[in-house]
Amino acid sequence: MPAKPSKRYRKALTMVDANRSYPLTSAVEVLAKFPKAKFDETVEVAFRLGVDPKQSDQMVRGTVPLPHGSGKVVRVLVFAKPGAAADAARAAGAEYVGFEDLIKKCQEGWSDFDVAVATPEAMVEVRKLGKVLGPRGLMPNPKTGTVTEDTAKAVKEVKAGRVEFKVDKAGNVAVPVGKVSFTPAQLVENARAVIEAVLRARPASLKGAYVRSCTLSSTMSPPVRLELREFNA
Repeated sequence: MPAKPSKRYRKALTMVDANRSYPLTSAVEVLAKFPKAKFDETVEVAFRLGVDPKQSDQMVRGTVPLPHGSGKVVRVLVFAKPGAAADAARAAGAEYVGFEDLIKKCQEGWSDFDVAVATPEAMVEVRKLGKVLGPRGLMPNPKTGTVTEDTAKAVKEVKAGRVEFKVDKAGNVAVPVGKVSFTPAQLVENARAVIEAVLRARPASLKGAYVRSCTLSSTMSPPVRLELREFNA
């Protein structure tokens, strides 16, 4: 039996018109008026796309820097052999830096980090972790800038608020754009950056509608449907 919606959630439902699509700025204003939870909720933009993720030429993924960061403390692991790349990663603030020791630790099931970065040289061995890190979305990937010689740049960008997006098997994409404690202007700018990045990622082979729906919500709130005409979507 599904859990009964909380009193706070039911009140929020009365404050949004489920049949209306709101311009981004208006949607953020509505979200800001919802009753607050006892913790700093994450705000995210969610898309339902008209793509077929089973087709390799319709995969939608990428990264986007959030102008005001994500509000989340990001723990970064860097796979690098001892040397300049490893030293640079430590200096940039990576929580974990290592090679064979960290590979062994991950093989044993450890995954107490949010993003993994690897040098191209290290990837020869890190690839063996595909079955362990892949399902958790933690596998370094050149397309997301997490396989690179410039480990310092990658660490700094991730910690500054670069987020990754990837379509799931059902054609959905959900991307965090900040916290409820952010100012409305910060949430608008972060959400705008994400929406524009996802729109730019439209597969060239796609025929028909790309974005079927787009919503803004916080961890404990109902969704607010977004009107994307201002983005030429």
